[in-house]
Amino acid sequence: MFSKKKEIPQIDPQQRELYEHARKRIVQKKRLFQHFVVFVVGSVFFTVLNVVFGYGKDLTFFGADWYVVAVLGWAFLFVLHFCNVWLFHTFMGQEWSDRQMERLVSKQKEEIALMQKDIDLMYPKEELVQKKEEFIKAKASEIVEELNEQKSMITMIAAAGENNALGKDNDLVWHLPDDFKRFKKLTTGHHIIMGRKTFESFPKLLPNRVHIIISRNKEYQAEGAIVVHTMGDALAIAKSDAQPFIIGGGEIYTMGMDYSDCIELTRVHEEFEADAFFPEINPEVWKLEKEEFHDVDEKHKYPFTYLTYKRK
Repeated sequence: MFSKKKEIPQIDPQQRELYEHARKRIVQKKRLFQHFVVFVVGSVFFTVLNVVFGYGKDLTFFGADWYVVAVLGWAFLFVLHFCNVWLFHTFMGQEWSDRQMERLVSKQKEEIALMQKDIDLMYPKEELVQKKEEFIKAKASEIVEELNEQKSMITMIAAAGENNALGKDNDLVWHLPDDFKRFKKLTTGHHIIMGRKTFESFPKLLPNRVHIIISRNKEYQAEGAIVVHTMGDALAIAKSDAQPFIIGGGEIYTMGMDYSDCIELTRVHEEFEADAFFPEINPEVWKLEKEEFHDVDEKHKYPFTYLTYKRK
């Protein structure tokens, strides 16, 4: 059989404090008694050495026998010990400390009350409440502005000729490797919104991007892509993306003009025969913020310029 474990009673903190105080007092009294016994025995011993055995009769301090000086010094230490244990404890013990603490706390409360009166006179309660409300409103405005700054920046990205040509027969009419690299760099990790024909022109899904297809065909499906039927639905799906991209074709760009905040356009400096066109950019609505020219080289047959527009 297993013996039942004894429960240890919990000691109240106040009782524990009283117990610790009593224990210390007992130790102090015990040490005082030991000091007294040693003092008496030592005094008798020194006296016997000098009077009976004549040890140190010729040794004096300040005109008195050495043992008398030793006994008096020891007596002085004993009196100090006695005062510490009895007199100081009696007049400056725990009760005295508690009274001093109460007086200090009371004085601090009075000073705090006086300071509060001064504050009330300098800053009336109604004024403080008004300032608090103004502070809360200001903070709320800051939060709203921060949230507005954090909302998605819808961006259209395209490459178009001088006559806004995008392509013919669902394909580009130029080959610009650097523009392809820029498109990949900007769109990777984001949602890309496109029409059905643009999606079907891809040899495969573009890696590390979420494909959203806008199609009028209610039955249309595409493996690995999300199919919707309006631009609003497409943007709702991409709302968690800080910068979703609209990538074409012509009809989708026209729809996206009313929703977009930014246009990243590669303007190819040549006119082309095409069947899909980028919409005209209204200078009253859009502001050109950045442009970067790229000249002809062994890999690029046509010169082109990267243009970045922001909605005014």
